[in-house]
Amino acid sequence: MNVLKLNSWSPYVAGGMVGILICLSVLITGKYFGASTTFVRSAGLIEKGFAPERVEKMEYFVKEKVKIDWQWMFVFGVFFGSLLSSKISGNFRKTDLPPMWEERFGPNRAKRWVIAFIGGMIAMFGARMAGG
Repeated sequence: MNVLKLNSWSPYVAGGMVGILICLSVLITGKYFGASTTFVRSAGLIEKGFAPERVEKMEYFVKEKVKIDWQWMFVFGVFFGSLLSSKISGNFRKTDLPPMWEERFGPNRAKRWVIAFIGGMIAMFGARMAGG
């Protein structure tokens, strides 16, 4: 049985593996996994393409340099790793609207965008408040 081709993994096994990976990360590098700083830095990279002098003067980007680092590569890997995993397992489906969303809120795409944006803002605000 090829574990990579399973339709889904046990959340307990996957969660345990992530926990072990985080412990190893802290022991070896002294750093925790994180993504929120990466999104802010990515916004800085994009803005740097249009107004580099503005980015260089921003207080936040003086402290947190705009760069592609291990966290950026981690987020990149999460995205492409999950895409690859769904392709290997045969679970990949391109859908415009997840069935669960449509059942709960209807097919309105604009409503989906607004709620997703608000949810993202709340999640990012909480992550930044926690120092992530």
